[in-house]
Amino acid sequence: MSSYEHRAAVDLAPDRLFDFLAEPKNLPRYFPELTEVDPVGGDRVHVEADLGDRHVAADGWLRVDRDRRTLSWGTPGETDYHGELSVTGQDAGRSEIVVTLHTERAGGPEIQRSLEEAVAVLAHRATAETDAAAAEKGDEWY
Repeated sequence: MSSYEHRAAVDLAPDRLFDFLAEPKNLPRYFPELTEVDPVGGDRVHVEADLGDRHVAADGWLRVDRDRRTLSWGTPGETDYHGELSVTGQDAGRSEIVVTLHTERAGGPEIQRSLEEAVAVLAHRATAETDAAAAEKGDEWY
C-alpha cells in the first residue's frame, strides 16, 4: 500500500476551516474527483467520483472528530482507499492542514499531484467561501 501526504498553510482560524471541511456536502467542492457525497446514516456515506478513465460509485465511511479537528474516510474494495485530514492552529487566524491518502491504486506521481491540487483547491475554497459567508452575515471576515 502506498501513502501520500501534503500539507499547506491556510489563512483561516482552525475552527472555521474545520467547520467547512467537516460538512460532507462540501467534500466535492474541494476534492475535484468527487461528484457526490450522500450521508447514509451514522458514519456511512455513499460517494461517487470521476477518476478520469471511469466513474465509480461506492459506499464508504466518513468520521469527524471535532475535538481533534480530524476527518478520516475510506471506501472498501480492491484499492482499499482511505485517508485522513487534520487541521491545527498556527499564528493569529492561520491554520495548517495535512491530508494523507492511502491506496493500493497505481500511479504514484499522478496521485501525489492530484493530492497537491486538491489541497490547494481546498485552501482556496475554504477561505473564499467562509469569508463570503461571514461578509453576508456582517461578521468580521478580515
